[in-house]
Amino acid sequence: MLTLTENACTIVKQMTDAPDVPDSAGLRITQAEAGFAVAAAEQAEPGDQVVEQDGATVYLDEDAATQLDSMVLDAGIDDTGTLQFGLMTQA
Repeated sequence: MLTLTENACTIVKQMTDAPDVPDSAGLRITQAEAGFAVAAAEQAEPGDQVVEQDGATVYLDEDAATQLDSMVLDAGIDDTGTLQFGLMTQA
């Protein structure tokens, strides 16, 4: 199952912790033509795998869940202030 680094947990929680955002909100990762697409989501879609870790929620569509099964999601902000996500193999 996908796991998250501490940085990824913090950023996902920041993205979904707002007064007008439902408690079910999370980050949704889907299989895309050139890799993966990442977007905020109010809730899981039917068939999504739900990953909850340290208060952060990530939804994975079926294809993404299969491909990211043994991966670690990391996140950070680069020098220009752009949010970046990365994947690593679990150790």
